[in-house]
Amino acid sequence: MPRPLLYTIGTFFGTGFAPIAPATVASALFAAMWWAAWTWLGPIPLWLNGVLLVLVTVIGIPIAQQLEDIHGEDPHLVVIDEVAGMLVTYLALSAGWLGWVVGFFWFRFFDILKPLGVRKLEQLGGGGGVGIMADDIGAGVQACLATHLTMWLLARFVL
Repeated sequence: MPRPLLYTIGTFFGTGFAPIAPATVASALFAAMWWAAWTWLGPIPLWLNGVLLVLVTVIGIPIAQQLEDIHGEDPHLVVIDEVAGMLVTYLALSAGWLGWVVGFFWFRFFDILKPLGVRKLEQLGGGGGVGIMADDIGAGVQACLATHLTMWLLARFVL
């Protein structure tokens, strides 16, 4: 893969080069893009979200591996894994702007802390590209559940 394309995808349009919190910057950019798509198109169909997740994961694994080979173990500039995690977080979410914000914060929480076995996912496939992608997908699963539960509780008791 040509280096410019490798870095554009792996750093999610350069957000991986952010001097502070590149994963958060990448997650925020994805969240803004998701919100824009949701605003223009309505709720993102589950099938489309799933196709995007598979595509990002299949493309992200070798890209993350190549960038790790160049920059060392799990380099901070690789943030395509955040995109996969956010896609999981937003699965079947049709709660509008509040769901978007809640999902973003839950994903960052679970991605940073990596609780409940998420950290162990970094070792899948011996680490490398698979591990880089897997832990964020695991954090996304937890964030998705927390987001849907939060939105259900808000709808039931607050809104």
